[in-house]
Amino acid sequence: MSFISHLINGISLGSVYAIIALGYTMVYGIAKMLNFAHGDVIMIGAYVVFTSMTGMGLNPILSILLSMVVCTVLGVVIERIAYKPLRNAASPLAVLITAIGISYLLQNVALLLFGAGAKTFTNVVTFPSISLAGGKLTITGVTIVTILACIVIMVGLSLFVGKTKPGRAMQAVSEDRGAAQLMGVNVNGTIALTFAIGSALAAIAGVLLCSAYPSLTPYTGAMPGIKAFVAAVFGGIGSIPGAMIGGILLGIIELLSKAYISSQVADAIVFAVLIVVLLIKPTGLFGKNIQEKV
Repeated sequence: MSFISHLINGISLGSVYAIIALGYTMVYGIAKMLNFAHGDVIMIGAYVVFTSMTGMGLNPILSILLSMVVCTVLGVVIERIAYKPLRNAASPLAVLITAIGISYLLQNVALLLFGAGAKTFTNVVTFPSISLAGGKLTITGVTIVTILACIVIMVGLSLFVGKTKPGRAMQAVSEDRGAAQLMGVNVNGTIALTFAIGSALAAIAGVLLCSAYPSLTPYTGAMPGIKAFVAAVFGGIGSIPGAMIGGILLGIIELLSKAYISSQVADAIVFAVLIVVLLIKPTGLFGKNIQEKV
């Protein structure tokens, strides 16, 4: 039963990585940018929920909605101020360096506002736990909600991109930004919408992550953000199903490594698996080789 318990916990952790990775994969797939500040948006969202519940006395649902609004606005502001002026930069390193700068900026703002001490995050998930096999296996409410949220978000996002007008505009911008603009697609609005959706998902991921691991600091989103980026690359960056599968596989590998090998080398094993996968299939599990005509 211990293996099944570790497997379920791995799927739960991987679901959080998958939700974060969806933001990475959408931004890269549509805007061709790597938003390394995405992990810190998770942290900001968690702090908004913490502050609204402990300081303002709001209930969990309103706190989560407020967090999503704040993170959505933050994502759009970051894109307009930091990334939009560099969209046509000669070197992609300019965007990468700017993203790292935004990441450190958000961390230091959180340090000034909330201090470096860890805050005890209140679990906002009230879903009851489930006991199986005569009580030998217990699945917590946070685990159940996290897995269900990942599935619902992935399905909803896939339908949005594939069936709606803004989703088709995203596909057009991803395929050829110049041609999409000539066909009347609002490229700036489409990219801003992509950042908004990714940042709203980051807020949800922050709540789920801190509910499962109730310690909140200004650096809470740093490592999960990096691992979610690994998950996006693992699954094939730019692919929504790839982000989900990559995140879940990454969570399972991490939890099983901690349980059966060593918690100290679990992160190293995760990154080593990524290296092996990219050596075998550089585009990731669900990535596609793109042939360019010269």
